[in-house]
Amino acid sequence: MRLKIGELAKLAGCQVVTIRFYEKEGLLREPERTGANYRLYGDEDIERLRFIMHCRRHGMKLSEIRELLAFKDKPRADCGWINTLVEKHIDNVTHQIASLLGLKEQLEKLLHECSGERKGTCGILESLTEADGCPYCENFRCRAKADTANKNVKKIK
Repeated sequence: MRLKIGELAKLAGCQVVTIRFYEKEGLLREPERTGANYRLYGDEDIERLRFIMHCRRHGMKLSEIRELLAFKDKPRADCGWINTLVEKHIDNVTHQIASLLGLKEQLEKLLHECSGERKGTCGILESLTEADGCPYCENFRCRAKADTANKNVKKIK
């Protein structure tokens, strides 16, 4: 089967620009070209694009997808590192869930600060203005500082 880029995008459920981006990043191979310079894609390209998009929906970075594709193209004996990669993503999702539950709790507290019937003042706006005692905000600031510190350590290495 030979498809032009628009047909591939429609089939895969993505934008044409996404396909071009994945080509530029080296995740999709350089496609065949027609005499009029249209890109042509085959079944392998469809499978590869779907794999990439599936990985992206699972929160994987382009660098991780690149490694997975390289392994998929030329498998080595041991794929244990893939388990480690998925475990890392599970940990990340667990932290995101905890963070979102904390955010939900704080939003529910904010909701009870105002009945919506006061004129001139709003308990929610006052609470958001005085965010000093908000545990979610403090936790967020701590995570942001830790992320910055980790990035600086990686730069030094």
